[in-house]
Amino acid sequence: MKYFYKAMIGLDLTEMDDILIKKTIVFLKFLGIDKCYFVHVSKNLAVPDEILKDHPELLAPGDESIEALIKTKLEEFDFPESMDIEVFAEEGTNQLETLLRWAKIKDVDLIIMGRKEELQGTGSLAKGIAKKAPCSVLLLQEGRNPGLPKKIMIPSDFSDHTDLIYDFGERISEELGAELIPVHLYEVPHGYSKTGKSFEEFADIMKENARRDFRRFIQKFNHKELECKFILNNGEGQGKALLEEAEKIDADMILLGSRGKTKSAAILLGSVAEKLVLVNNRLPMLIFKKKGETMGFFEALFKI
Repeated sequence: MKYFYKAMIGLDLTEMDDILIKKTIVFLKFLGIDKCYFVHVSKNLAVPDEILKDHPELLAPGDESIEALIKTKLEEFDFPESMDIEVFAEEGTNQLETLLRWAKIKDVDLIIMGRKEELQGTGSLAKGIAKKAPCSVLLLQEGRNPGLPKKIMIPSDFSDHTDLIYDFGERISEELGAELIPVHLYEVPHGYSKTGKSFEEFADIMKENARRDFRRFIQKFNHKELECKFILNNGEGQGKALLEEAEKIDADMILLGSRGKTKSAAILLGSVAEKLVLVNNRLPMLIFKKKGETMGFFEALFKI
């Protein structure tokens, strides 16, 4: 089944590129990708001295040398010859804006970025892409072995905007034979003491309300037998609590959805999803966005 036709892969000319290329190869067939755009964006396309030491043959202009280097990497890791690929290096003072602009120009369905765990890097570019991209985003982490997921966690609030992500989640879990695990994070409101209930009593009330919401929500989908895990957040941070639960249940992918149409970049993802993106540099994450929903904002921002 085809989910995405055109993918753009962001490279930074570090060791992370090797990891990202190998992991992208694993996902190509499953995601239905027909064309890959490999892009490197830098404020200065002059080839770094450390790269020239290893590749003295790179005497062409910066963009051509970098493109040649990327093509060599693709050959080294046996990137499928049948895949239609395009490689380009771009100079831009704002890497995020330049990558998003090219995503729009190339009309891609998916952006694939790496997330570093031990390698040097802040991950700010990948986080920005996850937040503002006008299409779906796949974040592949440094430390995980290449492989398709067998246990997929979906953070869920049972609101209408999650319908699309559940439908997508059911389809990919069926195709992969993967387990789909909904997880709901609930909290006790600050004013609970005014009700005369203890913290524990009010927590039980919140959990039971969440159970009822889930039972109503899941009736719309094919897999009504799915069981949701309910996690009480004791104030450690929503993103951290969800990541800890993902590791506890041994999930090997987190599936998130955006909130759909918006006029503000700050709410392209739900607040909990944003917090999870910020803290997660350990588990692969697929952020599913209905292509084009954020395009109005994108076009206004970049005046394309």
